[in-house]
Amino acid sequence: MASTAAELARRKAREEEGAGSRANTIPFNQQDFELLQRECLRSGTLFCDPTFPASWDSLGYNQLGRYSPKTSGVEWKRPTELCSDPQFIVDGAKRTDICQGALGDCWLLAAIASLTLDPQILVRVVPPGQSFKDGEYAGIFHFQLWQYGEWVDVVVDDRLPTRDGKLLFVHSAEGTEFWSALLEKAYAKVNSSYEALTGGSSIEGFEDFTGGIAESYDLKEAPPTVFNIMKKALKLGSLLGCSIDITSSYETEAITSQKLVKGHAYSITAAAQVRSVVDLLRIRNPWGQVEWTGAWSDSSREWDGVLPEEKRMLDHSAEDGEFWMSYTDFLHQFSRLDICNLTPDTLTSDEVGHWNYSEFEGTWRVGSTAGGCRNYTATFCSNPQFFIRLLDVDDDPHDGEDGCTVLIGLMQKDARKERRFGRDLNTIGFSIYQVQQKYNSVLNVLLRTTSVARSPTFINLREVCGRFKLPPGEYVIIPSTFEPHRKGSFILRVFTEKEQVWLQFVIFVFFQPDVIESDVDPHFKRLFMQISGNDSEISAFELQQILDKVVSQRSDVKTDGFSLQTCRNIISLLDVSFKIKKIFKHHDSDGSGTMSSHELRAAVAEAGFQVNSSVIQEIISRYTDSSFAIDFDSFVGCLIRLEMLFSESCDQQPLTYWYLVSM
Repeated sequence: MASTAAELARRKAREEEGAGSRANTIPFNQQDFELLQRECLRSGTLFCDPTFPASWDSLGYNQLGRYSPKTSGVEWKRPTELCSDPQFIVDGAKRTDICQGALGDCWLLAAIASLTLDPQILVRVVPPGQSFKDGEYAGIFHFQLWQYGEWVDVVVDDRLPTRDGKLLFVHSAEGTEFWSALLEKAYAKVNSSYEALTGGSSIEGFEDFTGGIAESYDLKEAPPTVFNIMKKALKLGSLLGCSIDITSSYETEAITSQKLVKGHAYSITAAAQVRSVVDLLRIRNPWGQVEWTGAWSDSSREWDGVLPEEKRMLDHSAEDGEFWMSYTDFLHQFSRLDICNLTPDTLTSDEVGHWNYSEFEGTWRVGSTAGGCRNYTATFCSNPQFFIRLLDVDDDPHDGEDGCTVLIGLMQKDARKERRFGRDLNTIGFSIYQVQQKYNSVLNVLLRTTSVARSPTFINLREVCGRFKLPPGEYVIIPSTFEPHRKGSFILRVFTEKEQVWLQFVIFVFFQPDVIESDVDPHFKRLFMQISGNDSEISAFELQQILDKVVSQRSDVKTDGFSLQTCRNIISLLDVSFKIKKIFKHHDSDGSGTMSSHELRAAVAEAGFQVNSSVIQEIISRYTDSSFAIDFDSFVGCLIRLEMLFSESCDQQPLTYWYLVSM
């Protein structure tokens, strides 16, 4: 119950105060950087992070575990112990500051290298003003990362794993610059250990540094406009990565005859045209060495026909792991391209415009909402369901066809943290169904129609993403695991070009035959019919409008207004048997429109919940105001959360319009 209350409090704070937004980050592990730094400077001590200690547990759990030969001789040392004049950043962060060490996290380093290309993005992740100067240095640094819908501020101490006096993992080419090593440590901290960073896609790093949404292209099936997409993406500051697929584990980091590394994450740092006819890409190996030796490589004869000023502008020759390659060779040599849209922007259109964004969190619970894919017809309909309404087509469609562009990303949470417990990623995907007015329930939509679109595949990655063009209309998005009965948490993100979009839990409302019309508040009925229309459907957003308007006309119950979260919870519960208003009024002994905390226990008991004192205390802490009174909206939210926690099955049932107002 305490964890549930904490989650509710977190969501409420985020909605009301913007907590977790770019402008208002959440302290990771509740560690306040400025407060900790002041305390260390005042006491004259160097910070030692108790939540990510300098021990084997922070290194890893298997290959980097306590008894692994790979951790033998490892010592944790501060930069001041490794060189006489350590620097945080020297002359700005550069791609050459990122050289890979003994950790298989080239995917992360490729993302960090791309990060250095945009100072504004870099400053967002690496806050300025940090240094090793006297009077400022306290052995503590901080970084800001996007984690599953929230921006968090991550504090680290500067004790870094070393062997024989050298950094074990990422390091700068000069050896005296430490921002990249400390950023890697912060990323390891949010994922529980350094070993958890082994293996991955640069897309993951791109998204966690920007909060953007990423797209991936199979270059063997890439559209003919990919070079233009890449060029525009780089101009917009988007982060790009590429890799070469392997056919077996033996090929991991195998070097080809032309010095390309298989199964290795590269970053793309520029796109240009030379001689007015040849399309080139600049690509960087995060190792800081091992460069392509084919056409347009540093010393190739192709550069002989390029004017000297053009060579200087392209910075074509340097032994830094960065090289140029023709776009044609790129398509032949590399297998996959990843692009993270930062704003995000419409990369496949000639017109650059901002996306509109919606995000929801959800869970797959065994026995209730973990229904599996459409192959499992008996359980599929129990998956979480989300409603999206697309009203207007895109402006100036690039392909000449009218439609609404939608970018959907389904991301499962905390995958790297779960590795140490032997838990694998779920295989996830989603389907999109169009809602026709002739259907009066979600069940009918799902069982009588085929999906209009779906994720490119069901796959065991952190995120599956797809770009779609749909006609205006109403759609249900069904995120699921491939097999039923697989638990997990996820966030669903939807980007659209046009503003007219709502994303809510699905709610289909219709009249029950046993409703007594005289019991229904006529004002409520009139509002309901006005907003829902002929099909008697409303979303959580519309339900909030109706309830706020109705309750504002009543003097016998008090509320500051129904929160959108409460309306979502009502929809997720959908229990027609609860007569919440009747219970509330019965226990409002003084007719004040609120209940005191002392009246709350009896009201909860009448609703069917027998809870102990500690649970009651949690409820009071979460739901009552400063005078320990609970209003109608809070009471509704409290009972809904209790029902969701105690119920063995959360199968959704129709919600009648008289749910909260019928006596």
